[in-house]
Amino acid sequence: MNRFFLFRAAASAATLCLLAFPSCVSKKKYTEMTSRFEECREARATLEGDTLKYGKVTRDLREEMAFLRASASQDIQNLSGELQAKENMLQATSETLQERERRIQEMSAIIDQQNQMLSSLLGKVKDALIGFDSDELTVQMKEGKVYVSLSENLLFSSGSTQVNKEGQNALQKLAGVLAKNPDIKVMIEGHTDSIPVGQSSRFKDNWDLSVLRATSIVRILSDNGVQPAQVTAAGRGEYFPVASNESKEGRQKNRRTEIILSPDLAPLFELMSRNDSGGR
Repeated sequence: MNRFFLFRAAASAATLCLLAFPSCVSKKKYTEMTSRFEECREARATLEGDTLKYGKVTRDLREEMAFLRASASQDIQNLSGELQAKENMLQATSETLQERERRIQEMSAIIDQQNQMLSSLLGKVKDALIGFDSDELTVQMKEGKVYVSLSENLLFSSGSTQVNKEGQNALQKLAGVLAKNPDIKVMIEGHTDSIPVGQSSRFKDNWDLSVLRATSIVRILSDNGVQPAQVTAAGRGEYFPVASNESKEGRQKNRRTEIILSPDLAPLFELMSRNDSGGR
């Protein structure tokens, strides 16, 4: 820029000399000064062009810098927003996982409590029925339930629904345990073999016989302190055998009554229902 002003000043001075004193210099000198003047004017034009060009470049660079700054600022804002959204999502996910872990721990505690109760119940039932032959009565725990299986020989005469004295003794001992555990659900299932009832029988079929035997047992338990609301009677007929009906021994095993003792699942179902409602 300083060079531009120097050339401009020199050109102006040369112009004044040429105009004011044309007769004071020789032709050669005049020609040199004229040539010098043209050089200065061309130099000035070049400098003016460069000034315009670099001025435009400067403006373009400033505009580009302003755009880049604005773009960078927007990018930072966008990234900051995305980061915050991901942090919020991570926090929500963490809270959800913590809540699920809490629910799992609650359900595990209920299940553990029920398993402990069933194990204790299993021991008490075995102790109460310890004097009976294992061929006539078995007690075991499977699938989270206590199964008491009583043979037909222990409970009934053939084709009868009236419980005999030895069977009543066993049921009374079992009732003594169940009466102290009112939260236990009791399912009485009657089972028969596959041989049809006789035509002269008062029963329509094996299903009818199995149901009436189950209800006879329910009444004995109820008469000995078990709450009726605890107990359900069901007849399975010949449809759930534990052995083949092709042999005498197999049919004897199939003629049985199963008393199934289950924990009260209402607390677990209630917790699951609350969890489902909370998840939605």
